[in-house]
Amino acid sequence: MKKTLLLALGLAIASSASAEIELPDIFSDNMVLQQNSDARLWGWSSPGAKISVKPSWNGKTYSAKAGDDGRWDLSVATPEATYTPQTIIFKGDGSEVELKNILVGEVWFCSGQSNMEMPLKGFWCQPVENGGRAIAYSGRYPGVRVATVTRCGDYEPQSKVVGKWQESKPENAGEFSAVAYFFARSLNDILGVPVGVINCSLGGSQVEGWMPKWKLDQYPDCDVAKEKATADSVLHLWERINVMYNAMLHPLVGYTVKGFLWNQGEANVGRHISYPSRLADMVKIWRDEWRQGELPFYFVEIPAWSYGNPEGSIAALLREAQHKAADIIPNSGYVSTTDLIYPHEINDIHGSKKEEIGERLAFLAANRTYCLNGIDTDYPVYKSVDLQGNRAIVHLDNMENGLTPNGELDGFEVAGDDRIFHPAKAKELWYNRAIEVSSDKVDDIKAVRYCFKNFSIGNIHNMKGLPLVPFRTDDWIE
Repeated sequence: MKKTLLLALGLAIASSASAEIELPDIFSDNMVLQQNSDARLWGWSSPGAKISVKPSWNGKTYSAKAGDDGRWDLSVATPEATYTPQTIIFKGDGSEVELKNILVGEVWFCSGQSNMEMPLKGFWCQPVENGGRAIAYSGRYPGVRVATVTRCGDYEPQSKVVGKWQESKPENAGEFSAVAYFFARSLNDILGVPVGVINCSLGGSQVEGWMPKWKLDQYPDCDVAKEKATADSVLHLWERINVMYNAMLHPLVGYTVKGFLWNQGEANVGRHISYPSRLADMVKIWRDEWRQGELPFYFVEIPAWSYGNPEGSIAALLREAQHKAADIIPNSGYVSTTDLIYPHEINDIHGSKKEEIGERLAFLAANRTYCLNGIDTDYPVYKSVDLQGNRAIVHLDNMENGLTPNGELDGFEVAGDDRIFHPAKAKELWYNRAIEVSSDKVDDIKAVRYCFKNFSIGNIHNMKGLPLVPFRTDDWIE
């Protein structure tokens, strides 16, 4: 009996000594915590273990007790943004973990498909314009940090995913999401505080890939159970629904952020009717799960590309759906990209101009989230049209100081009752904030379109450099 007790005691001591606090990857050295917040922290230990957390910025000790599943959660009050490196010490369950080189600033969660995922080093034979320069000079931005979540999928919600924070320096920056990095760099310049971005994206993924099963089961065209039973050789990871939400996003839910950035939509081309409501559903679910109120949601218009037929309009309809989504999603906004494309990129869905996209997202956040007046984020948009026989007068909003270039404007088409569109001449009527459109091939104009094709490059801007948003005055196709 005595030997048995001694053996049991020895095992208990050994077990206690080997027990360790486990943190998710997202809580690592070099991370950024949201300033002026109750930043959530969590991890795992032995069930019932008492955990203490002590951040260096205030010296206070915060405590939590692990549940029956070993998980513990708590929140720590963060100060105003600072470039001074901080530490957090976690103690309990026979172990101690110290996180170092932590900054306090602004944190944004970035998601979507390949145009968000595309790194500064580019994809194979697909460069990021100025990507090499951004990598070379990345060390000049010590206040920028990036966490890149590993691509994965699962049909069951996961609690852990790989993806630690990294500093902005040449040896790391090549793998950073170009859009997310340029956003962070621009916002860092504008606000003068550290900026961290979490890149949680996967090329080719549908909006339905980033939503939970309970919601997808409400959609008549979504069958998670059927997909789950489908062999991997039939459906690639990016083609599946639900799995990115479970494996990539769910483990990060609750990491305290300032807002969401979204660059997706190409995989939903052809399903433009359902896209606005489904994107709105996704945003509501994310906001509900993060429990931080109506977090801002800013997204990117899908790029010009052939989509199998450069003259077709299937992608134009998805862009239109994105604009509709912005109208129904509270506290949201979009970046138009119709001018950020080169003619030779007609067969390249990964346009190279990521720097401008990231910058425009930063302008959107700076103006609408951080309330910095003077930064223009309101694009020239279609308002109404007066049809006057062989000419049409298109009225626009958000062009108070006029448009550029002067002279003839490109990208317009008109059609009559036959619904056949022809290239049109267009000129600005600067005195009444309108554009006059005409064509010698259409005597009685019934509809006007601007850049309403799969591939069409816009060159019309307002005085702050924001492009005219693609539009149509008809409803002939759905």
